[in-house]
Amino acid sequence: MVRHRLGSGQPANVPSGGCDHSRTAETRPSRGSPRTLVAMWSQREVIDYALQRRSALEALRRPGRKLARLDACDADPMLVRAAKHHGEPSRVPCPVCDSADMVNLQYVFGEQLGQYSGRIKRTAELEEMAHEFGEFKVVVVEVCPACNWNHMIMSYLLGDGVKRKPPRRQQTVEDIYG
Repeated sequence: MVRHRLGSGQPANVPSGGCDHSRTAETRPSRGSPRTLVAMWSQREVIDYALQRRSALEALRRPGRKLARLDACDADPMLVRAAKHHGEPSRVPCPVCDSADMVNLQYVFGEQLGQYSGRIKRTAELEEMAHEFGEFKVVVVEVCPACNWNHMIMSYLLGDGVKRKPPRRQQTVEDIYG
């Protein structure tokens, strides 16, 4: 087993007699990879959905299609609206329509976030949150507003590991006016 230091791409330890599998997702040359995130100091339990994405795209492009374009490009209107207003530009074009308008959204979830769980955050905000909260999950979704393609590309945990109580619930407009 090879462990990697975050952001360095260098192996921290390689078992004796084993081979060095140091070509990980961080060091592998990108071949149209949708990754726009930098490894953060507390990033752990990273799950990459590249194989599922590739499978969906192959099913879409295969002759005798198993997947229709309407089924693949089925983003909810609220997701497309969120992508237009809150998305961070992706470095790769849309794999379906080749539009350069593809964006990534980072959703955050966790008990310690309280009523703020499920919100969209920018990459810069995630670094601050990693110091404020013990543990929360980040789910990255790529969205193309031009053709409505969307796919979850990655999820991971962030936080400093210190258990905290959720922030005190603040009153919202729904609470006031029902």
